[in-house]
Order: sequence, then C-alpha cells, then structure tokens
Amino acid sequence: MILTALLMLAAGIGVFLMSCNMLSSNLESISSSKLRAMFSKASKSKIRGVGIGAVSTAAIQSSGATTVLVIGFVNAGIMSLPLAASIIYGANIGTTITAQIVALGSFGSSISMTSIFSAFAGIGAFMSLFAKSDKYKKIGGIVAGFGLLFVGLSLMSDSMEGFAELPEVKELLASINNVILLVIVGVILTAIVQSSSVVTGLAVVMVAEGLITLEQGIYITLGSNIGSCIVAVIAGFTSGLNAKRTALIHLLFNTFGVILFVIIGYIMKPFGIYYSTFFEAAFPGMGAVQLAMFHTFFNCTVVLIMLPLTNKLISIVMKILPDKHVEVVTDDSVPHLYYFNDLMLRTPAIAVEQVKNEIINMSRLAMENFRLSYDMIQKMNFDRLEDFKLNEERIDYLNKEVARFLVKLSNQPLSSSDSIYVSTAYKSLTDLERIGDYAENIVEYAVKMKDTGEGFSSVALEETAKVEQMVEDLYDKILLAYTNKDRRSLEVAYDIEEQIDVFTDEMAANHIKRLNDGVCTLDVGAKYLALASDTERVADHLINFGKTIRDLKPHSQ
Repeated sequence: MILTALLMLAAGIGVFLMSCNMLSSNLESISSSKLRAMFSKASKSKIRGVGIGAVSTAAIQSSGATTVLVIGFVNAGIMSLPLAASIIYGANIGTTITAQIVALGSFGSSISMTSIFSAFAGIGAFMSLFAKSDKYKKIGGIVAGFGLLFVGLSLMSDSMEGFAELPEVKELLASINNVILLVIVGVILTAIVQSSSVVTGLAVVMVAEGLITLEQGIYITLGSNIGSCIVAVIAGFTSGLNAKRTALIHLLFNTFGVILFVIIGYIMKPFGIYYSTFFEAAFPGMGAVQLAMFHTFFNCTVVLIMLPLTNKLISIVMKILPDKHVEVVTDDSVPHLYYFNDLMLRTPAIAVEQVKNEIINMSRLAMENFRLSYDMIQKMNFDRLEDFKLNEERIDYLNKEVARFLVKLSNQPLSSSDSIYVSTAYKSLTDLERIGDYAENIVEYAVKMKDTGEGFSSVALEETAKVEQMVEDLYDKILLAYTNKDRRSLEVAYDIEEQIDVFTDEMAANHIKRLNDGVCTLDVGAKYLALASDTERVADHLINFGKTIRDLKPHSQ
C-alpha cells in the first residue's frame, strides 16, 4: 500500500512539474513580445512595477524566472534597485495563481473538475502534433500543460488517499505541530524541487484529503516562499554587485514576511486564535480553497507592508553589500557579459532580447576600435593603444561567450521568429569580430609608419577623414535598423555602403596618381591602398550585420 502511494506521489509530482514547465515555456513563447514590451516600459513607479511582476509571473508561471530576469536587467544597469524590488513583490503575487488553479481542481461532482480539465491534455496534444501554425502549436502546448497539471494533481490526490488510509502516516504527520519545523520542511522541499508551486500544490492536496491540517499547510506554504528564493540567490551571487543586492532583496523580502506571520501566529495562539480560524470561517468546508486564499492573502499583505518601506529595505541591503565589496568582474577592465547569464535560459524569449542587447554592445566596441584605429593612423598618436587592446580582448571574449550562449539558447523552446534570429546571430558575431580584425590591421599600418617616420599626405588625410565619416553614418543607420527593425534605415544604409564602395575605389585611384607624381612613397602607398580596402570591407560587414535584422527581409542587390 505505502509503496503504491509513494510511486503514485512521485508520478504526480513529476507530471505536475512537467505541466508547469510546458505552461511556462509555451506561455512565454506566445507572449514574448508582450513581456518584452512590459519590461521595456517599466518606469520608476513602484505600483507599476508590482503590476508588471504579477502579470509577467502569471503569464510565464514562474516567479523564479521573473526574478532571474530582473537580476539580469539590474546587472546590465538598465533597471534600478527600487524598480527591481517592486517587480519582485509583484512576482510573489503572480505566483499564487497556481495554488488557486489547484484548489479549483479539488471540487468534485459526478464528473469532477479534474476529469474535465484532464481532457485538455489530449486536446492540447492533438493541437501540438497536427497544427501547422507555430502559434497554434504553442496554444496546444498551453492547453496540454493545463490539462497535465490536473492529471498530476489527480495522481497526487490519489496518493494522498492511500496515505490517509494508513494510521501510522496520519499519526506521524499529526505529530509535526512545531511551526518552525513546518516552515523548515517547506523551505527544504521547495529548495529540492525548485518550485514553490509544486510544494504549495502538494500542501493544498494534502489539506483537501485531510492528511494535514490547514494550519500545518499554512506554515509549509510559508516555508516554500523562502525556498523559492534559491534560484534567485544562485543567479544573483554568480553576477555583479547590484545583481547580488537584487537577490538579497528577494530573500529578505520573503524571509521578513514569513517571520512576521510566524510571530503573529505565536501572538494569537494563547488566545486560541489561528490563521485557520479566519479562513475556515470565510470558506467553510473547502480546505483547498482555504489554503490557496491564505497564500494569496499572505503575499498581498506583505507587499502592502513592504511597498512603502522599499527604500529602507534597499538601504539595509546596501549596508550588507556595500560598494567596497565590488569584485573584480565588475571592473570594466576585465571582459565580461553585460546583459545575460546562463540562468536566463529559463526565459528564452527574454534571453533572445538580451542577446540582441549584448550584440549591440559588441558592435559599439567594434566601432570604437575602428575610430581609434583611424585616429592613430591619421594623427600618429598612440596614447589610447591600451584602450584599443582592451577593446579587442572584449570583442574576442564576447564573440566566444555569446556564441556559447547561442548554442544553449537554440536548444530551448523558441518562437519561429526568435529561432530565426538565433540562427542569424552567429553571422552577426562573425561580422563584428571581422570589423575588429580590420581595425587591428589599420593600427598595425600606423605602427609601422611611425617606426619609419612616415605618414599620409594632407590630401590623403582629407580622404581618410571623409571615408571615416561615411562609415560612421553607415553604422548609425545600421544600428537604428537593427534596434528598431527600421526598414527605411536599412535602405539608406545600402545607399551609403554603395557610396563607400565608389569612394574607396576613388581613394585607390587618387593614391596611385600621387605615387606616379612622387608625392608618396611606395611603402606608404601600399598601406594607404590596404587601408582603403580594409575600410570597404568594414562597410561590407556592417551591411551583413544589418541583414540579420529580425522580421526584415534582406535587401536584394
């Protein structure tokens, strides 16, 4: 009997976890553009931040994923700590929807709600298998995930019925009445399965089957709130200082709420009043609903308390993790990723957006080196040679690390447009890395000319200044097109690139004439021709970079 119940419980938890993952990945894929828009429009309003956190977590069914996203944004310097805190508050509210769904499945009649919703698993599976549209396949995945959630719930419920028939199990569970121990159980279980939704769902089922009391379920649920911080802590403490602070905000916020409710519980106990007293009176005979409603009440109450105290919470975090503890990786002299880490793979749609930001950052570094190389060869001033070398290290590092991340990202569930972007992003890395290489060539020409005491003529310098500006204009248009998917900017970029092709040919022809006239030496002339050729190739690679823009068809030439 007990072995059968244990096997059924393991199966139920497994199916429940799988259903949460299916819901999360498919909901995120189908709503990725809306999620991006929400996070990009995040303002300084704390109320708006709470709303964004609640809606995004309800959409992707994972408070941990939302928190990891926020940590990534803070680490990249594009989100403030107060805003990050408010979004984390909202994520805690959004995650309560799973418990409400589980409670819904606890009602029964001649045809139970679980039986009805379980049929969704089959309907969704057929949609995923036979739908031609990627969108409808994702919708099928959502429907199947929703149905499987109730299949897992049913299996867990059946296993609890088996345990309930064993007096030894009931006596053991009844003996665990220490609230601190119950909280610790919730923390440990959530840390193991890395899903507060599963632990809360399991507690709801156990209360519904009478295996534990509502009061026991409440404290296990409180513990799950602390255990849910483990993913955020891992994400934060493998990143920069502000990311660590964000993870600590999440941990302190959840821990404060649990401690507060435990203390209030102890204060009420001598008067014979318990949390269960209120919720049993409000929802008589509905144990599952009672626990689900407490979960929502707890998170909403803590948010209302902490929202006006956010600045105080941040000041505490700043004292625990002051600026003097900034580690080497935050030193800009050491190459590092700015916009993502591997934990962002939990939310592929947002990870794609962060890859885009990292590639834009890489393009700026490549163009900065192009500018520095031209400055050196025009002025023979090498004061910023070390800056150039550092940028080259950064470009090489980003090329390697972004490519590594893209390999992992390509194995995640992606929408068709995101999948296309990931496949073309590899080409972008190659093009940007080649721009850096051509800039390195130009610096080598400059160093050799300095060693021989030679330089370009005034006319040649005027030509280099003109073509440099043309490349700058080209990059501005490409960046605008890449960032905003601006078709018109891409068309203008093609026109500029054609002008650069014509002008670099003129540069070569003019310099050959100067060589024939004896204005320049043969050695300097060779370097000037190489400079013109390298510049034309830089323009070509910028155009290639522009061609990878999502949702824009390559321009036919």
